[in-house]
Amino acid sequence: MPSDLPDPVANQPLRRLARSFAIIVLTALVTLAARHYDFTYPQILSASIFTLIITSALFYWDYHLPIAFVGIALLTILGVLDLTTVVQESKLDIILFLVGMMIIMGVLRDLGLFSWLFISVIASPSMTARRFVVTTCAVGALTSCLVDEMTSIVFIVALVFQVCDTLNLRPVPFVIMAVMAVNIGSTGTMLGNPVGILIGQGASPPLSFMDFMTWSFPVMLAEFVAVMIFMLWNFRREIAVMEQGIRNRRAMGLRLGPIVMVPHGQGLAILIGLMLLLVFHTQFEDWLGRPRNTMLIMTPLLVAGLLMIWRRENIRKYIENDVEWLTLIFFMMLFVVAGTLEHTQVTVRVAEGLAARWGDRPGLLLPVVLAIAALGSAFIENIVFVAAFMPVVVKLDSTPLLWALLHGACIGGTITMIGSTANITALGMLERRYWTRVNFFLWLKTGAVVGLLSCLVAWGAFSVLSPHMPTRAERLERAVAVESVP
Repeated sequence: MPSDLPDPVANQPLRRLARSFAIIVLTALVTLAARHYDFTYPQILSASIFTLIITSALFYWDYHLPIAFVGIALLTILGVLDLTTVVQESKLDIILFLVGMMIIMGVLRDLGLFSWLFISVIASPSMTARRFVVTTCAVGALTSCLVDEMTSIVFIVALVFQVCDTLNLRPVPFVIMAVMAVNIGSTGTMLGNPVGILIGQGASPPLSFMDFMTWSFPVMLAEFVAVMIFMLWNFRREIAVMEQGIRNRRAMGLRLGPIVMVPHGQGLAILIGLMLLLVFHTQFEDWLGRPRNTMLIMTPLLVAGLLMIWRRENIRKYIENDVEWLTLIFFMMLFVVAGTLEHTQVTVRVAEGLAARWGDRPGLLLPVVLAIAALGSAFIENIVFVAAFMPVVVKLDSTPLLWALLHGACIGGTITMIGSTANITALGMLERRYWTRVNFFLWLKTGAVVGLLSCLVAWGAFSVLSPHMPTRAERLERAVAVESVP
């Protein structure tokens, strides 16, 4: 299948020069802005090095991990950070949570759970194109909530490839729809995206799983419905072509794929048990007298450990193959670099600026944070943006802004091809299988509308819900009351 983009090899020297120039210009602009607003020397240094690290990692992604290593070393050697702060800001709790979840997903994959879901979707003899699109997107959004967006997108894109190959269709439109749904779905719980666990743990006091189910999940459903209506209209021609292919295949007595029996009972039972432990983690913590979110963070490690004991012959495989160590180490480095901004109180200065501009109009801060998060995450991988911006939102001391940051960051990931890990993963799978690339503006044409529509829905929903949300003081009072119970 031909590529949608020309071969960029001939332009590589010019591209490298342009990227290097952009890195220098952006870093210089941040440095000048910091000096203009009378930042202290450590604040100027931390903001400048942070910008240099982030832009260098984004423009030279193959070197993002060594760039992060060098950046942290420079920050420490120059005295902006000390070793104690490096350890504190690495957020080991989040890393351990992600390690446990990755191992659990590897076990569930081996137990056939995702193969069973795959076959269940294509098994219906009355499947239509519209029903396939809605079902695929709904399953993608919900599995993103229950497991994580990476596992969900790999499973859903494989399903799209199977059906498109069977019907001899171009897969790009259906991949785009699937990615949009998975990104929207990842806002539903704190499991869907590392951004969720980062915001949940970074809030003061931390947000629980039920907080996400109460305030974020319903908004995600509203966004999903609005986005699905748009995508069914936007891709109506491609869906009509798929419908004709399904009818032709049904006329020959054929289905969309092979139907085989896959054992799934053990995997489904494990997933349900895991979800129950996570949903009721606050009750377990109260019963055991443990600090908030202790069970939330430790449950994946506990379940992963028990599963590896059960399937001890595959321990090395789960540790070496299913845990994305390069990604997790980069996250740790990233958290430290972003923590530098908080350590030097750069985030306090930014929060004070936002509060001075819109603090007397809290109704305007909500769309401002939502828009900043969406636009920032559109061009910077959302975990990178949230790690840097989260301390600013915490300083603003408003519960609705935490949810605005979550949804803005995940929604922003839909706008451009580089906005989220799910996008990059899906496009990588597409390129490896079909030797095709998606045109940036082809994606942007859909992503911008999906992003704008989702942001408007989120703005309206949180504007309605925010008067009913507990304030930070109320959440803190509740947490203290629970911890004081003998």
